[in-house]
Amino acid sequence: MSSLVKNIIRFILFIFFQHFVLDKISLHQMITPYVYFLFIIWLPFKMPRTWLMFIAFLLGFTLDSFRHQPGFHAAACVLIAYIKPFLVNMLIPQEGADTNYQEPSIKSMGGPLPYFIFIAVLCLLHNAWLFFLEAWQFGNIWYFLIKTILSTAISILLIFITELVFNRKQKFRTNTI
Repeated sequence: MSSLVKNIIRFILFIFFQHFVLDKISLHQMITPYVYFLFIIWLPFKMPRTWLMFIAFLLGFTLDSFRHQPGFHAAACVLIAYIKPFLVNMLIPQEGADTNYQEPSIKSMGGPLPYFIFIAVLCLLHNAWLFFLEAWQFGNIWYFLIKTILSTAISILLIFITELVFNRKQKFRTNTI
């Protein structure tokens, strides 16, 4: 299956799963699980930043259109798409996995710890920016912080469950033809 077809299917599945499953689950007022932005995280290392940000905007805008919100998810997705290449450069050695693998994963990032840090930072940024835009204030800072931390913890748990359920087979690329 080509990379384009695979990513189109992922895009549709993540949007539908977020809207029709996760958005219908009411855990608590303080916990809002988000997994859809894993699509952005799974995009290839070598994707140009402008395309990455455009696709992230499209993903967020699509979810916003289902939820009838004015661009909150689009803004949060564009933010993590902008930050993603910087994090990859910080967490992977220069001659590392981004030249040998196509997409971020536990295997390509060199183990569970760098991948966990990668996921945790992007998830925390996404949730914090989204909840800040929804409230448009830090009026009750404790409510904001607790909601961000709890939602991030649940989202990270769901992302690692998704990683275990959908084992992505990645081939090690070499310099040989």
